[in-house]
Amino acid sequence: MPVYRAPRGTRDLLPDERPVWERLETLARDLARRYGYASMETPLFEQSDVFERGIGASTDVVEKELFRVSPSRGEDTERWALRPEATAGIVRAYVQHGLQTWPQPVRVSLLGPMFRYDRPQAGRFRQFWQWDIEAIGDPGPAVDAEIIELGHRFYREAGLPDVDVLVNSIGDPACRPAYHDAVRAHFAPHADRLAGVERERLATNPLRLLDSKDPDIADLIATAPDIADHLCAACADHFAAVRAHLTVLGVPHRRERGLVRGLDYYTRTAFEYYLPGAEGQQSALGGGGRYDGLVELLGGKPTPGIGFALGLDRVVLALADAGVALPAPAHPAVVVVGADPADTATRLRIATELRAAGLVARADLATRKLGRQLEGAARDGAHLAVIVGDELDLGQVQVRDLPAGTQRLVNLPDLARELTRAHAGHRHGTDAAR
Repeated sequence: MPVYRAPRGTRDLLPDERPVWERLETLARDLARRYGYASMETPLFEQSDVFERGIGASTDVVEKELFRVSPSRGEDTERWALRPEATAGIVRAYVQHGLQTWPQPVRVSLLGPMFRYDRPQAGRFRQFWQWDIEAIGDPGPAVDAEIIELGHRFYREAGLPDVDVLVNSIGDPACRPAYHDAVRAHFAPHADRLAGVERERLATNPLRLLDSKDPDIADLIATAPDIADHLCAACADHFAAVRAHLTVLGVPHRRERGLVRGLDYYTRTAFEYYLPGAEGQQSALGGGGRYDGLVELLGGKPTPGIGFALGLDRVVLALADAGVALPAPAHPAVVVVGADPADTATRLRIATELRAAGLVARADLATRKLGRQLEGAARDGAHLAVIVGDELDLGQVQVRDLPAGTQRLVNLPDLARELTRAHAGHRHGTDAAR
């Protein structure tokens, strides 16, 4: 028989791994709520043009990493692709559904899987999870600072207090073309030193040369023109105001002159979050920027926007590397066992009634002796065992506190209330002991 495995670049998240993910997802949703960003969803796949026009046809994401979807029927002539990021799809939805008529800015949050056909490596998967925040309709620097601070707070509350915040401005259509020309003129005489992909970038997107990791051109990158010397007055003032707001908010940050981001839709503010001491792909945790031309590019009226995407996969790895205590899998509060191995119906009925009362309860449905059932309840980490025995004829059951080893009779009408009270006291004592 063949042995099937998850596709290369993907992985299964097993029950003992999911609690840390659920904690991060809960934190992200809570922060979005606190900051006034409403939850939304977009399809996992879009027309390829949404990404090709929005992200940029010459970016790595579109040229090399886009997961294209082939229709199963030949008459479907539209081209589709799995979403490699969330912003383009959210902006498409903003335009399609007329969200420009809503009170601006429209603040939205999306949490879910993204897909890139990238070379798998540690912390870089072909299916990965991102938390995405977007504010569409506000051109001012204050919202830039709000979003940067929100991402920084997420890392702190997740358990990574020392994340570096890097910021830069990459100008706008008024001043960036001249900077493009300056960067191209700087690298052009040294084209023979550029690798194939870098030589392509020189022709199509010279700013991407500034974030190249090729050590052979590190000296060229270090001596390249600085965007700060090419910003128009409006962009320079915007960036200065963003930094002033970050200072007021107490967000430590530094300008990184080589920070240009990899997607064509960015304008003005660009920012990234880095893990100190980490190397390679593991150092970058997430980032974002302003995209004032994207709504118009996807068919809407000129509308400013800014957002971020934070990779949850990287955060999970960083928390493990930092030795942060991760949540354990949930245990049942109660396991219902019975002296009659064959009477699974009674055990299941009582467990169902306890669940209806709000308790986390499991019925032991194996036809095995009581001792083995109690051993299984202890292995599950349950706090209480409800033992169904001869007392049931009198409307009673035994309740055993498994960690304490004590046991008492409880009337069935009082069972849910007594178990709830006992388990709440146990939880309180456990929390206080931590």
